Amino acid sequence: MKQTPVKPMALLGLLILFISCSNDDPAEMEALATNTAFQELFDQGIDRYLGVFSPATSEEIGGGQILHTFQGMEGPICFTGNEFTMTTRDGSSDKLMIFLQGGGVCGPIACDAVDTATSIPTFGILNPSPDNPTANYDVGYIPYCDGTFFTGDAEVDSDGDGQIDRHHRGIQNLSAALDVIARRYPNPSLIFLTGNSAGGFGVHFALPLVRKLYPNVRIELINDSGVGIMPPGLISSFLSAWNATSFLPASCPTCIGADGNLTDYHAYQLAQDANIRLAFISSTQDSVAAGAFAGDGAVFEEELLNAISELSTAYPERFQSMIADDDTHTFIIRQFTRDVGGRTVQQWITDMLRGSENWTSVSDLE
Repeated sequence: MKQTPVKPMALLGLLILFISCSNDDPAEMEALATNTAFQELFDQGIDRYLGVFSPATSEEIGGGQILHTFQGMEGPICFTGNEFTMTTRDGSSDKLMIFLQGGGVCGPIACDAVDTATSIPTFGILNPSPDNPTANYDVGYIPYCDGTFFTGDAEVDSDGDGQIDRHHRGIQNLSAALDVIARRYPNPSLIFLTGNSAGGFGVHFALPLVRKLYPNVRIELINDSGVGIMPPGLISSFLSAWNATSFLPASCPTCIGADGNLTDYHAYQLAQDANIRLAFISSTQDSVAAGAFAGDGAVFEEELLNAISELSTAYPERFQSMIADDDTHTFIIRQFTRDVGGRTVQQWITDMLRGSENWTSVSDLE
């Protein structure tokens, strides 16, 4: 089994940081290193598993990839007891992409979610081809197999036979994976945090933890098809069943709105941290998300457009959206070259990551 050394450039960055800090006033350096964003959530304990778990093995599997495996029933695990793994992939730049995969949901009434940790795909935003804007990024790939949008911390006997049959350890899986990423890539110049479907929901729950590990790095966040539009009571019931309500700040009673949506939670995150930009990619009739509503998807579309309007009005420089007028579910893996509103998904993300003034909201509705 090969060891996983920290990259030489990362070591150099840490050495430079140590030397520079040693020549400055300690109080000034402490202030520089401390970003107080999301402190309320840390006080509520969402960071309780950071620094707790380490993989049992970290093995090179080719193509610059390292497979990190967590073993045993204590700690990170898929919800049916399958082994949890995650992957890092070395790039040639000092920029970092953290990707959260999707795969259904396991709620208190019905459970339809993947229960196996998948390997890193090599298409869409994860394809290391030269025309991909993230081709030379370091990558931390976090598969989804907890059924709880990466939030859960609950053991469940779903069939009432006295035996635990669902291990909802999303927050443990997420925290452990982010620890691996932070150890391997400790000093990125930029973080691109993204995910699709359940991983789209998950990026918002991951954001405070990423910020804790990287206090001062600019974060570009794209939520693909997990934009937090659900019928009233559904998200609340999920988080309660998963023992995950600590992800919602006590100071924000409307972070789950009366309409059931997470729009105020997304606004809370933008208000907390001026060093992030946030984007939604969705369709008006998302075949998965709109299916949670009765009728033909009109309710989902109306609430999606209302959420986008609220966020773009409040944060016009730091929130943008890409909206297709159909029922597509997920874009950045499956529909990467798709044209929406005159721009391909690929080009739109490229503009975002390069800080182009061309990065603006686009829609098939215009």
